[in-house]
Parts: sequence; structure tokens; C-alpha cells
Amino acid sequence: MTVLSWQLIASAIAVKIHGTGSCKIQMVSEPAMIETKKLLTQFTKYFGVALVGYIFDLGLLILLHELFSFHYLVAASISFVVGLVVVYLLSNRYVFGESKISSKTGEFSLFALIGLIGLIILNILMWFFSDILAVNYIASKIIATVFVYSWNFFARRSLYHD
Repeated sequence: MTVLSWQLIASAIAVKIHGTGSCKIQMVSEPAMIETKKLLTQFTKYFGVALVGYIFDLGLLILLHELFSFHYLVAASISFVVGLVVVYLLSNRYVFGESKISSKTGEFSLFALIGLIGLIILNILMWFFSDILAVNYIASKIIATVFVYSWNFFARRSLYHD
């Protein structure tokens, strides 16, 4: 069995804890299983899309900082915006369904706002890891991206119909 198969089996079983402290194991309904499978599929596709965007993002960060001597936070901000555009275009094509927002401008604006919040989180975490803990800026970027990825996926997913 594949890892995904085991994940689906595990997600089909729920442990219900009663107020008395006793546990009861029960099966999750079929609609919940379908929703879980759909979420895992989207999460995996978004990972691929985000990885492509991240390659653009990280590559431009290194280029701007190392070659053009931009401050690492300025370089991170510029590269993040480029990655945002790449992820937006690929997400609309390969990950999410129909948008809940009829205007493409409005859709991109909200997608970008979520990205901006992600950028703020990214910069705070990079500053903390790099300046406070003295972690290399590339390692800081990688660590911070784990948090920002989760935020971006779930926030952006809310913009689209299931």
C-alpha cells in the first residue's frame, strides 16, 4: 500500500473522547472521506505549484542578495512577489477550481493580500532566525517558508469553490 492509502485509511477512523474519559473509535462518513481525499490531493498539487514558485523566489533572493548586494529582507520581499505571481498563475490552472470571486482583479487582489500577510510572517520569521538566532539567511528562508506555505494554502483555498 502507498503512503497516501494508509493516510486515507487513518483519516477514515476517528477517535471520539467522551466527557467521561472513555474513548470510542468510529468510522468517518463517506462524504468526509471524499473531502479528506480531495483536500490531500489539493494540498499535494499546491505543494508542487508552490515548489515551482519557491524556486523562482529563492533563486531571485540569492541573485539579488549575492550578486546585487540587496539587503536580504528587501531581496526576500522582491523575490516573494515574483513567486506570488508564479503561484497564482499555476494555482488557478492546476490546483483550485472555480473562484468564488467573479472579478479576476478582485481574485488576484485577495490572493495577493493573503501573500502579503504571508510575506509579513516570512520577514518576521527570517528576521528572528537570521538576526536574533544568527541562522544563515537561506536556512531562515527555508524554515520560515514551512509556516508561510501552510498559511497560504488554507487561506487561498477559501477563495475557491470546492
